[in-house]
Amino acid sequence: MADNYRTREERRKQAEAKKKSNKKSSPGLFRRIFLILITLGIVGMIAGGAAFAYFISDSPKLDEKLLKDPVPSKVYADDGKTLIDELGQEHRDYVAYEDVPQLVVNAFLATEDVRFFKHHGIDVRRLGGAVLANFTSGFGSQGASTITQQVVKRSYLTPDKTIKRKVQEMWLSIQLEQKYTKEEIFEMYVNKIFFANRANGIATAAQVYYGKELKELTLNEAATLVGLPQSPSRYDPFRYPDRAEKRRNVVLHLMNKHGFITNEEMEKAQAVPITQGLKKKNTGQTDSTPYDTFIDQVIKEVEEMGDYNVFTDGLEIYTTVDADAQKYVHKMLTTDEIIKFPSKELQTGITLLDTKTGEIKAIGGSRNKEFNGGFNFATDTKRSPGSTIKPILDYGPAVEYLKWSTAHQIVDEPYKYENGQELNNASRQHYGKMTIREALGRSLNIPAVKTFNEVGAERSRQFAEKLGIPINPKSFFESAAIGSGLEVSSMDMAGAYSAFGNGGIYNKPHSVRKIVLRDKNTTIKNKVAPKTVMKESTAFIVTDLLKSVLKESYGTGVAANIPGFPVAGKTGTTNFTEEEKARLNVEPGGALDAWFAGYTTNYTIGVWTGYEKKNNYLGKSSQAIPKQVFKNLMQHVSEGKETKDFKKPSSVVKVGIVKGSDPIMKASEYTPQNMIAEEYFVRGTEPTKVTKEYDKQEGPSNLQAHYDQLADQIIVNWEYHGDGQPDFEVKLSKDGGPADVLSQSAVQKVTVGQPDHGSSYTFTVTAILDGQRSDSATASVDIPASDTGDPETGNDTENPEDENSENDGSTPNDNQNGDQNGDQNGDQNGTGDGQTDQNPGDGNNGNGNGNNGNNGNGNNGSNGNGNNGNNGNGNGNNGNGNGNGSNSGNDNGAGSDTGTGGDTGTGDGSGNPDSGNDGNP
Repeated sequence: MADNYRTREERRKQAEAKKKSNKKSSPGLFRRIFLILITLGIVGMIAGGAAFAYFISDSPKLDEKLLKDPVPSKVYADDGKTLIDELGQEHRDYVAYEDVPQLVVNAFLATEDVRFFKHHGIDVRRLGGAVLANFTSGFGSQGASTITQQVVKRSYLTPDKTIKRKVQEMWLSIQLEQKYTKEEIFEMYVNKIFFANRANGIATAAQVYYGKELKELTLNEAATLVGLPQSPSRYDPFRYPDRAEKRRNVVLHLMNKHGFITNEEMEKAQAVPITQGLKKKNTGQTDSTPYDTFIDQVIKEVEEMGDYNVFTDGLEIYTTVDADAQKYVHKMLTTDEIIKFPSKELQTGITLLDTKTGEIKAIGGSRNKEFNGGFNFATDTKRSPGSTIKPILDYGPAVEYLKWSTAHQIVDEPYKYENGQELNNASRQHYGKMTIREALGRSLNIPAVKTFNEVGAERSRQFAEKLGIPINPKSFFESAAIGSGLEVSSMDMAGAYSAFGNGGIYNKPHSVRKIVLRDKNTTIKNKVAPKTVMKESTAFIVTDLLKSVLKESYGTGVAANIPGFPVAGKTGTTNFTEEEKARLNVEPGGALDAWFAGYTTNYTIGVWTGYEKKNNYLGKSSQAIPKQVFKNLMQHVSEGKETKDFKKPSSVVKVGIVKGSDPIMKASEYTPQNMIAEEYFVRGTEPTKVTKEYDKQEGPSNLQAHYDQLADQIIVNWEYHGDGQPDFEVKLSKDGGPADVLSQSAVQKVTVGQPDHGSSYTFTVTAILDGQRSDSATASVDIPASDTGDPETGNDTENPEDENSENDGSTPNDNQNGDQNGDQNGDQNGTGDGQTDQNPGDGNNGNGNGNNGNNGNGNNGSNGNGNNGNNGNGNGNNGNGNGNGSNSGNDNGAGSDTGTGGDTGTGDGSGNPDSGNDGNP
């Protein structure tokens, strides 16, 4: 027990000793940690210094020319070689520091760098706040660039937000401050910065926006201009007055905050309308080339790609423009050579895309030859799309989510919105039950709204937004199904429609492929990624529906159709309110806007036509302009290029159905062709039941084919006992070769003259009624070889001794030949006995057959008798060739065996019909 106690006591003492030991060692541990931190700090400083030295080692040298003079940018066409414009060479009003009003200086200082005259190129206090923000919100979230740094960045460096660039920027800023005075640096800045609308420098901007000298600017005007450089296009007061006003008010607030203006002055300036004093038209550098509206889009995209200034940064910009197409569009809009516009005020916006890539190939943004960087009607116009929205909001979603086919049935009937408001079609008529193919082709409003409601507003909205259509949820109601409450441009519509033509893959329309920076080594690609926005089946089925708009007789887009081209598209118009119609005295059928959007597998075109101000209306001829533009432009750009049809995906099946069947029935093999419609279904939804409504088509019967040796021709005839009057398709095959169509008509008889002797001919006859084909009947005939007789001389080569002998028709050979050939010849030549043949002949024809006897049918004693009997002629007239004969064969007269006038008649043995007696009483 004592041993145990001592053991516990020893353990307690050992623990206390350990604690004392730990207490003694703690100061040593802290010292080690401190030393480690100091070491790490030193290492970090060394590493940071090394990194700083590395970053600045390849910094550019200060160059006064680059500091003061902008470097223009070059713009190339889609071939990468054709230079279409050089931006930055327009005139620049350079202003010295002493000529910059203090009001403008104060506005810039308050907005961009209030401590500019106190720091040495870098504002450490401002930098600390930015560093903290970057740690909490991510690198690049907030900048701390001074005016000096901005001059350096715009003169030498790329705008990328990287550590290396920031280090070089700070280093060069310190150097710049050592070499130049603050006033000189400020002067560089205000002359270098870009103010949108091709205005470089504050003095030029004053002229462009207000038509004033710099010293004449008011507080409100100065604040508006100073607010622009942060994002020139976004705050452009010509295009976006609301944004520009908010930005101006921020500048005025900052001027008040930093003591440059009083609170009263701020509020007074903020109350001035942003448009007050603005020039009615932008009068910047005029660029009258065909490319100016396209360049307008390029500038906006380059600015969206980063902090780039196309007028000063010396960029190489590689665009998507097709130079030839752009020139054609410019010519189309600015001359009357292609399209006849009714007035100069009528405007049109055009966007031409590559269907597969979304690249903008041409833009028609204005009908004014001198665009002047003004309003771009292809990209800036925001109008209701009318019925061109129906494939996007109505039928596209119905195919995507409900798997509707092109044959889906819908009823056009009186209809009201959910709020009780009555809805009408443009024609003010109702067409009853029909397929959605016809409903879309006719552009009927009621079926479109019904479809929208079946899909559901939310799914329709999501479908449209994936196609790049801007939608404001606050104004998105049932009426959106026919375009109400939406505002789009021709570029929006072209982008959306191109996805249907590209198998459901959407590419955002873009005009820039890449830019190369001034250093020639840095390439910035435009990051436009293709997105799958719908199923292939949806894209194909909607495309097939839109083909009917152009190709069916009821289609509203027939005037835009291009014969021989696989093309799809949709028309659209928008209307005035009843109040506007009365005020403008709009004629019946007059419209506010007209649209057409369409595509092939190669190109997509969106076209808008209307007036800039809603003080005029489009008549019927003006409403047709978008279709004319589409057709002419599509034909031009497609010339010499293969235009493939849209490929049917495996997820779609084509089925022949009975027109108007409800439920949909598959056509049977007996369904008349005019009752069959070829429609497309999502695989697995196609109909399986076959109609039993129609019987098998009756075919020809008693088909006969025989060779008439006298006439040297094949005679084919048949009978038909069915209902109706079909056409008969006759095919001919010679010696077992391929069968070719010989004829197709309602006549039940055909002949083939001068067939090849020694050949075999096979005839196939099929009855066709209302597109339905019967079973075929077949008959064959062999043509004797040519050595069995000489039709030219009338000699019987097998029995030459009979050539000059008499024959009374009693010889078996003679009688048989006479009877047989006489009957046959009666059919061919309109002769016969009036009893056994279908086509009784006359005496004259009988005499003609006598001549045939002279031509080689010496044994055909009975051949002519049937004919001559009708006129009572002697039988000898046609019995020639074998001498005189009584020719009393059974086929002779119309009423008796021997003819009505006599039974003997004579021949002279030479086959001369003139030597026989006519036997008349």
